Amino acid sequence: MTDIQTREDLHLLMSEFYKKLLGDSKISFIFTQIAKIDLEPHLLDLVDFWEQILFDRGSYQKNVMQIHLDLNQQSKLSEEHFAIWLHYFNTTIDKNFAGQIAENMKTRALSIATVMKIKM
Repeated sequence: MTDIQTREDLHLLMSEFYKKLLGDSKISFIFTQIAKIDLEPHLLDLVDFWEQILFDRGSYQKNVMQIHLDLNQQSKLSEEHFAIWLHYFNTTIDKNFAGQIAENMKTRALSIATVMKIKM
């Protein structure tokens, strides 16, 4: 396996990750019924976000924390939701990529999730 290197790698990763999330009824309702995401534009936003985080390039300018705080106001994001999210995130990375950037992505995701839980 290779490491995460391109936007295409990130898009593949986010697509596979969201297949898992949307297939799990314990968390899928947050995306389909509460946030009502339009999947393809959402995936592109996620690619932009992670490209900026991992490679220090890209055009992501939304306030991730505020988006999730607003979502939490509509439907409480629980410890279980964060655990499910991190599980699928990490296993999707591990299934598709290996290397320093992949490990950094998992570390950053844990850090972001931890900060969000504290602020909620």
